[in-house]
Amino acid sequence: MARVRIRDLLSGGVVGTRYRVCGWVRTRRDSKGGFSFIELNDGSCMENLQLIADTQIENYEGTVLKLQSGCSLEVEGVLQPSPGKGQRVELKIEALHVFGWADPEQYPLQKKRHSFEFLRTIAHLRPRTNTFGAVARLRNAVSHAIHTFFQERGFLYIHTPIITGSDCEGAGDLFHVTTFDLDSVPVKEGRVDFSEDFFGQPANLTVSGQLEAEIYALALGDVYTFGPTFRAENSNTSRHLAEFWMVEPEMAFCDLDGDMDLAVEFLQYLFRQVLEYCRSDLEFFNRFIDQSVIGTLETLVSQDFERLSYTEAVEILSKSGENFEFPVAWGTDLQSEHERYLCEKTFKKPVILTDYPKTIKPFYMKLNPDGKTVRAMDVLVPKIGEIIGGSQREDDYDTLLERLVESGLHIDDYWWYLDLRRFGSAPHAGFGLGFERLVQFITGMGNIRDVIPFPRTPGNLSF
Repeated sequence: MARVRIRDLLSGGVVGTRYRVCGWVRTRRDSKGGFSFIELNDGSCMENLQLIADTQIENYEGTVLKLQSGCSLEVEGVLQPSPGKGQRVELKIEALHVFGWADPEQYPLQKKRHSFEFLRTIAHLRPRTNTFGAVARLRNAVSHAIHTFFQERGFLYIHTPIITGSDCEGAGDLFHVTTFDLDSVPVKEGRVDFSEDFFGQPANLTVSGQLEAEIYALALGDVYTFGPTFRAENSNTSRHLAEFWMVEPEMAFCDLDGDMDLAVEFLQYLFRQVLEYCRSDLEFFNRFIDQSVIGTLETLVSQDFERLSYTEAVEILSKSGENFEFPVAWGTDLQSEHERYLCEKTFKKPVILTDYPKTIKPFYMKLNPDGKTVRAMDVLVPKIGEIIGGSQREDDYDTLLERLVESGLHIDDYWWYLDLRRFGSAPHAGFGLGFERLVQFITGMGNIRDVIPFPRTPGNLSF
């Protein structure tokens, strides 16, 4: 008999039909009448399936009455209406087999709420909790929606390299890749001799797939990447990870306006998808994590995004009278508190800021005619601040060369990037969305370490 998912059984199981299900015991309680109630969960949905076992089962005394939280089971039985409140059906067990026992004295997941800090120490077991099962299902649904969005619009999915010789952002927070024995690194003229390393030059983990995606955009039109990126920023905050996933579309023959339009359409599409297909999990987050989760998403799917320049934003913030932790001044990067103020207090809606000072943005962003600002855009949302960052890319060879020099980067490392501006250059634009930050926003989870299966942070390489 084929195994049926609990999700499918609860939504479409036929009463009177025999089914086979497998899963992990959440709870067991026994009645004085000689039968037991078992709550079984297989991870396919938030809800448990109630199983009814009685003395008619051959191994009731020897097996059922010994079941504890964490045990894995295979059961066969008949689906029947449930007289219990809040559940349509239950499964009357006819046969039960235990795949794996869990010693209640040692099993760390007890019948109580555990702190997220504790659950990070048992990341191999935390997916069995309601919260992290819901996070995993939502990550899956949003990942599927991301691919669907771009595929339906004719974008090509491009796999960009994880190991690279360039630093896209120019920030220098890189994880270096080497095959050297670190106890005996070859040195030449007082410096590491990378000519003897695997690639014959310095290599690092990528901080972005954008530059490589531009290659394909300038040949194939509209492309996107969705993969892991790495930042060696020594930051122990609730918003930073050393390894995270990025979604990065690149569009040929597209300007900043088209870039912003796509970003809004993209976010609203994703929010609609999770509202429609992840309702049970969203209701859990809305009840136990953040009671504004569903209301926020429902508002954003139909709300216009306010658009204004960085200069206008600085003026608003400077005149706000708000006592910000970080002072506001033209030419400095805006902090999360400034971004949230604009969204939550000034406009009470998502905001797109444009035309940032070139000194605080990467070299590849298109220079405006004023020579001081670039065609950049950041999408800001309530509670999080920046959720998308993008720009129209610089498509003029001479200007790009000048920006590379200004940024202190080695031109030889970007010869191929400059070549794209020599051979059939065209206007193009794109943006990057941090996947974990998006999931954090949707779920209302307070720490980004709790929306990725295995967080990588300073000092933490477990699991």
